[in-house]
Amino acid sequence: MTDPAHKPTFGDTVTIETVGSDSAVQRSSHAVARALLRPALELLARIAARHPTARTHGFRAANFIELAAYPLRPSRGTRRRIVMFEQFRAEWLWHKDLPDPDQAAQGAILYFHGGAFILGGLHSHRRMAARLARASGIPVLVVDYRQLPLAHITDSITDAVDSYRYLLDRGYAPGKIVFAGDSAGGGLAFSAALAARDEGLPVPGGIAAISPWADLDCSAKRAHPNEAHDAMLSGFILSVPGELGMARGNGLDPAWSAVNHDFHGMPAIFIQVGSLEVLRVDVDLLARRCAEAHVPCTVQVWKHAIHDFQLGADLLPDARAAVGDMAHFIYRITDPDNLKAGTP
Repeated sequence: MTDPAHKPTFGDTVTIETVGSDSAVQRSSHAVARALLRPALELLARIAARHPTARTHGFRAANFIELAAYPLRPSRGTRRRIVMFEQFRAEWLWHKDLPDPDQAAQGAILYFHGGAFILGGLHSHRRMAARLARASGIPVLVVDYRQLPLAHITDSITDAVDSYRYLLDRGYAPGKIVFAGDSAGGGLAFSAALAARDEGLPVPGGIAAISPWADLDCSAKRAHPNEAHDAMLSGFILSVPGELGMARGNGLDPAWSAVNHDFHGMPAIFIQVGSLEVLRVDVDLLARRCAEAHVPCTVQVWKHAIHDFQLGADLLPDARAAVGDMAHFIYRITDPDNLKAGTP
C-alpha cells in the first residue's frame, strides 16, 4: 500500500475495500490527533530511545496508565466475570440478553487488547469489548496478557495460547472461537493462532483484527509515506517498545512477528485499518501472507480514520459502523447455520 489511494493486487482470496464516510468528524479527529497526540508520543519516544533507564521506568509507568481507565464502564446491561490464570487474568463480558459464557455452544470471541505491549488492559478496552459482544451476540473473553518490561512478547503469546486452551478445555468448538484484537493485540491474535497451529491445536474459526501491529521490525514503516501522515503513530514511536524493548542478544527474532510466518492452515481473516495509518505496512504484509497461502482475507481501509478509532464508537459514527462490520464477520463465523453449510 504505497499511498492512501493505492489498492495493491493480491490473490483471489484477498479483498481490499475502501470504506467510511470521510466525514468532517473523521477529518477533524485526525487533524486534532495529528496536532496534539502524535507530537507528545514522539517526544516520549525520543526520551526513551536515548535513555535506557528512562525507557524502563517509562514502560513501568505506562503499565499504570491502565488504572486511569478504571472509571470507564461498559454499556448498561453488560455482565462481567473475572477468570484467573496462573500468570495473568482475563474477563468475560456479555450482554444480559445473551446466554451465560458457560454455555459453550454459542461460541466465543477471544480478545487481545492493544497498547504497544506496554499499556492497556481490561479497563481500557472494556467498553469496546462489551460493544462487540452485544453487536455480535457472542460473549467476549478479554485477555490481560503479560507485557513489557516484566515480560516479553514470547510470554504474551504463551498467555494468548493458554487462554485459547482454556476455551477448548471448557468445551468451546474451535470453529466457533474467533481471535480478535487491536494494534499490538491485533498482531498478537495472529501470533497466537500461528502458535496454536504449530503446537498441534486446532486453529480458531476466524481472526478479526483492528490495525494489527504484526511486524516488530519498524524499518519498512519508517520508509512508508504514511509515516508523515499518521495522526498518532510512527515507525519511530513503535520502534521503542518494538525494537528496543523486545530485542535480545543480536536483536529481534523474525519469528516474533506474525508477518514472517507461513499462513497455510489459517482461518478466514478480517482486518480494519485507517487509510493514513503507518500500520498499513503490516496489513499489506499480512494480506500477502494470506494470498500466498490461499487464506480468505478481507481488508477494510477506512478513510481518514485514526489508529484504533473503533474505541471511540461512543462519539464517531464510522467507529460504530466499523464495530458493526466486525461483529457481522464474527457472527457469520460462529452462526450454527453457517457452520452446517460450511460457509463461514
